[in-house]
Amino acid sequence: MAGMSPDASTQNSTLAGHLLDQYAGRIARSRRPYLLGLSGLQGSGKSTLAREMKAQAEARGWPTEVLSLDDFYYSRSERDVLAHQVHPLLRTRGVPGTHEIELLMSVLAALPQASDKLPVSYPRFDKGRDTRMPPSKWPRVIRPPRLVILEGWALGVRPQTLAALEEPVNALERGEDADGTWRHWVNKQLRGYQPLWRKLDALIVLQAPNWEVVRRWRSEQEVELLARHAPLAMDAVTMARFLAHFERLSRHALATLPELADTVVEYDDDRHVVALNHS
Repeated sequence: MAGMSPDASTQNSTLAGHLLDQYAGRIARSRRPYLLGLSGLQGSGKSTLAREMKAQAEARGWPTEVLSLDDFYYSRSERDVLAHQVHPLLRTRGVPGTHEIELLMSVLAALPQASDKLPVSYPRFDKGRDTRMPPSKWPRVIRPPRLVILEGWALGVRPQTLAALEEPVNALERGEDADGTWRHWVNKQLRGYQPLWRKLDALIVLQAPNWEVVRRWRSEQEVELLARHAPLAMDAVTMARFLAHFERLSRHALATLPELADTVVEYDDDRHVVALNHS
């Protein structure tokens, strides 16, 4: 797969087909919906790739659902409660502890029985308004999927050691989490995500070169949103602060996820695939 066309659409189409080929036998043999994890840091293109995989999987006759960890963020009002009760930094969505994992687990448990009489609904998160859409706008599944693709930025990440939590990684942590309350709480919440990770039948990791590149990719996305005058689009200063919430676990993911993955897709600085490794 190295040396793919730099055209993003062509690359995604080729990559999606290759990944589905890789797991086709396992998907076909599975007696329940095959749960495929797609993990990638911000701006890595996981949502776009997941949509392309869904389109190609359904063309193969596999009913497919794509679930995004981002859609299970708590509402803004619920995060305000966390900010008041635990730590002010929890007002910002993103880190472990700001997702309703129990709801995601219940959706996964219900999907094998999805039907007209027992439809399964799951949330949609409106990032422009920074809160969930009303339940009337949630997707409804009325058939059991053959394949479920779960995509998310922290998917598969394991907790850090307590020693790793001692030193702040950036100015945000030094200035607003000097005693480590926030990062220790987030790390503890991440332990509660591990039962979900264990449900994955396979994990694909989209591996960026480093944190600085991830930060650039995500900032480029926000520039596009600003150009379109999107609600709540962030300027450069606001974006830098937002990304600082993710830096600790993003660096941890870059260092540890490849060894935990079934497939690693390595990207260069411009998001071109340079290697594809299966364990």
